[in-house]
Amino acid sequence: MDLDTPDIRQLLVDLDEFIDDEIVPLQAQDDNERFFDHRREWARTDFEAGGLPRAEWHELLGEMRRRADKAGFLRRDLPRELGGADASNLEMAVVREHLAHRGLGLHNDLQDESSVVGNFPAVHLVWQFGTDAQKDEFAQALVAGDKLMGFGLTEPDHGSDATWMETTAVRSGGDWLLRGAKRWNTGMHVATHDLVFARTSGKPGDALGITAFAVPVDAPGFSIDQFRWTLNMPTDHADVTLRDVRVPDTAILGEEGKGLVLAQAFVHENRIRQAASSLGAAQYCIDRSVEFARERVTFGQPLAHRQAVQWPLVELHTDAAMIRSLTRETARDLDTRAHMEVSDRVSMCNYRANRLVCDAADRAMQVHGGMGYSRHLPFEHIYRHHRRYRITEGAEEIQIRKVAGHLFGFTGGRAS
Repeated sequence: MDLDTPDIRQLLVDLDEFIDDEIVPLQAQDDNERFFDHRREWARTDFEAGGLPRAEWHELLGEMRRRADKAGFLRRDLPRELGGADASNLEMAVVREHLAHRGLGLHNDLQDESSVVGNFPAVHLVWQFGTDAQKDEFAQALVAGDKLMGFGLTEPDHGSDATWMETTAVRSGGDWLLRGAKRWNTGMHVATHDLVFARTSGKPGDALGITAFAVPVDAPGFSIDQFRWTLNMPTDHADVTLRDVRVPDTAILGEEGKGLVLAQAFVHENRIRQAASSLGAAQYCIDRSVEFARERVTFGQPLAHRQAVQWPLVELHTDAAMIRSLTRETARDLDTRAHMEVSDRVSMCNYRANRLVCDAADRAMQVHGGMGYSRHLPFEHIYRHHRRYRITEGAEEIQIRKVAGHLFGFTGGRAS
């Protein structure tokens, strides 16, 4: 079973050449290293402006994306009609792992999902579910960054239990009035629109009856109240309130009452890509720890001679190999089978990879001792960034519950 084709291997070579020729020099110029060395959090974050990303950080990410787009890498994931290459899930999984395995850098920082190979969930949703008018308005503008769309699903009292959301939309004079509140509404510091999910019919707990609205952030009654500071800064996660925000029927993305179909549409691709990124970052931590253990001499011998150092890294390396095999096989099956047939395996990959990277970063800190704990090495930053994915992108408890549902035949039948 070939899960790493010659075309994908050549793509990785081309990506590395582009990164070395274009992105590494960009990171090195004008003291841009301040965004990646021990000063990274402080250089990126405007603490006086509520913890938002600094303009200089956004400008650097934008220049990286422009260069990647010119080189033909940024849009690989997108349909050919939008200048993409219709990249497969397998290709994206291999690429995501490879870029994260290179370590921290401008090529794949993951702040705002920033990478030379872009991730465009909002574009996919518009392209799959939007009307022709919505595609004309949003698709290319979202790719270019002329328009940006937040994602308003989670609420102060509802996260994984999205069917119980309390935000509502009711008809009023041919329009809709939206009332409610959202939390962890990502990207709102730069968003032009917010994809707001609201109940339009049915009762709490019903999967049907929730509708997705593309709401302009400058609409009367729409307010961004605060940005929540997180373990990894800067922040772009807002609390949003909707007070009788009026939008027309044309703001609905997808079918009325079937908004959760949108929320689920890209979830498998996102989760397998996140698993691959976590796997790549974990392998980076493992490899750097092995390298350090072979060089660091204590009590007359390299650390690598000590089983207390060897064995934990062997365990992590073994887990990485198994997760890599499962992730690539699952990504391949996402390309060839109905998504719900492999939904449980997507969840396996996601929660195990996200645990692995946290364990690997923690072990790397331990192996490197005091320097590992310092911000002069990248391991604490890797831990702080990836720790979020054990909660977001579907909390690991939700992922495990999904696997259990398949395993015990409660949902989707017994896993094969």
